[in-house]
Amino acid sequence: MASPKSSPAGAAALHGPEVTRRDFLFVATGAVAAIGVGATLWPFVHQMNPAADVLALSSIEVNISAIEVGQSVTVKWRGKPVFIRRRTPAEIETAANTPAGDLPDPQADKDRVKDGKAEWLILVGVCTHLGCIPLGQKPGDQRGDFGGWFCPCHGSHYDTSGRIRKGPAPKNLAVPAYAFATDTLVRIG
Repeated sequence: MASPKSSPAGAAALHGPEVTRRDFLFVATGAVAAIGVGATLWPFVHQMNPAADVLALSSIEVNISAIEVGQSVTVKWRGKPVFIRRRTPAEIETAANTPAGDLPDPQADKDRVKDGKAEWLILVGVCTHLGCIPLGQKPGDQRGDFGGWFCPCHGSHYDTSGRIRKGPAPKNLAVPAYAFATDTLVRIG
């Protein structure tokens, strides 16, 4: 009787199935095909990334040193108006003391300002109802029932924190991504 080590069937039982040259060629061909497909598709995927000129417009820096307390300015970022308001202590107090339960889109005032600088409120100036531009930036503008902004298109009223208080708008005015580069320079985007 032959020992299991000397017979071919016994060797396969002890060491598992043999790797043949054909198996190696299948794996190598598959790997080369996958690399080729990836190298072919990469330019098509990469061309969908934004161009350098678009990336340059994705953020702006605004010098806020000339804005007086109680004054608002409008800057353009990504084709949209951005409201920058240096709020008065009374506006800050009113916004901070508003109970979140009274708001259609509850959000605390402290969550809408950054770096503990409550006097600076930065908002995307587009009404969340149908995309109109609310009034309230210029002296003499109607600021609605809550001292913030008023959208004349359909009557949405925003408070001094840009939160919707009355009207058809479903959400608060958006707060863009921003950071204070210095005490007088803010980077939006």
